Amino acid sequence: MPKTTKSNQISNISLEKLVAHPDSPNRMGKGNLAKLTCNIKRTGRYEPLVVRPCPGRRGFFQIINGHHRCRALRDLGYETAAAMIWDIDDHETDLLLAGINRLGGSDALDKKLAVLSRLNRRMQSAEMAKLLPLSRTQIERLTKIGAKNLPPIKPVRAELASPLVFFVNGRQKKIIESALSLERERSDGKTKAEKNAAILANLAQSLYLKSTQV
Repeated sequence: MPKTTKSNQISNISLEKLVAHPDSPNRMGKGNLAKLTCNIKRTGRYEPLVVRPCPGRRGFFQIINGHHRCRALRDLGYETAAAMIWDIDDHETDLLLAGINRLGGSDALDKKLAVLSRLNRRMQSAEMAKLLPLSRTQIERLTKIGAKNLPPIKPVRAELASPLVFFVNGRQKKIIESALSLERERSDGKTKAEKNAAILANLAQSLYLKSTQV
């Protein structure tokens, strides 16, 4: 039993009292789960789970965020898990499961490369691959690029803009325009055209990063 059931306080809850939410959409491959388990085993540290009192099961708690951490802890032989208890209803739980848990942003490539380079100074790529969601080949490819070798993607007002022309069908156009309109609300570009350019450049950079992970 937890030391406290007050909302927004971290408690140690018996793993036997933790119940997975049946509709959790988050999935993790065996490789990344093994790396997560290895990290917890190596450091003893992990982000606390988020749970709520389990509907219909008094004394039990339903996992909202942290299903894989819970599984890793069980595999490592832990008896309890650190968890934050949220007193929320089914609607708020569904909102979390539907997407709020996934609003973590994406990697900025230059910063990602800088971090990997620092790690690579103290660790071999094979050792890094055991702990990070990247393969040894991916790490070596990324560290070889180096953050300093990346060309700047932020448009400079003094530069002469170059047109980029491509053709899409009606359905593709609608999808692209809808996505751009949503992203423009949080873009720091000045004009609509500059915002669109920055969004597409960031998307291309993200795809470039993913292309190194194949």
